[in-house]
Amino acid sequence: MSEHSFSPAWRAQPLGRRNFLRVSAASAATVALVATTGCSTTTPEPILVDPYKLALPAGDPGLFYYAYVLALALYTTYDKVITSPPSDLTMAERSVISNMRDHQLIYRELLHYYIDPTLQVMLFPTDFAFNTSTLTLTTRAGVLAAVQQLADLAAAAYPVLLPLISPASAYQRALLLKTVSVQARHAATIRDLRTPGSFADSTVVDTATGLLRLETPTQVITELAPYFAPYVISVANLAVTL
Repeated sequence: MSEHSFSPAWRAQPLGRRNFLRVSAASAATVALVATTGCSTTTPEPILVDPYKLALPAGDPGLFYYAYVLALALYTTYDKVITSPPSDLTMAERSVISNMRDHQLIYRELLHYYIDPTLQVMLFPTDFAFNTSTLTLTTRAGVLAAVQQLADLAAAAYPVLLPLISPASAYQRALLLKTVSVQARHAATIRDLRTPGSFADSTVVDTATGLLRLETPTQVITELAPYFAPYVISVANLAVTL
């Protein structure tokens, strides 16, 4: 079973490329026919759609998809580190990142289940993946920098994500609420490994308010976008601002 192959009670539609193209092409063809009917006897030209654009749905389904994408990014990176660790990464540091990887695996699979409890539907195209090739994972310094970047991103994303989940999904929200402190501890732990005693600094905490810096889905997906290319993930349907 593919790691993307997990239809829920609210029947969210998977974002597989075939289904996306089928719906988009049908809509485009309808528009083209309406526009040309009575005006020309020529066959309308098909309107091409971008096969790599994935628009997340609105509401709770879209939020779960968004959280899934984030968990996928973190898990993939941490797993890559543990599978091929650099020689200067200590055993203690490998253990920390291994635990972080296992947590992200749990979150990824939990979100998979929220989206599709039947575990029968392809959520994304089979070649959709988080590409770590541009991250420096061959040295301890590179690994810790990459892991901190992603851990900070998760810590900034979850406090924005969770309040948006509707009361109808209260059970799911309650379980995901437990991840907020875990993501924050992950970020603080990695920061401490890089600079002992640092815990947090002005890059993640607003010095004026003393509060954690937050990031919207648009900001998070923009930061992750290069690693999911050629796929482009749209969170426009979530319409979230700070």
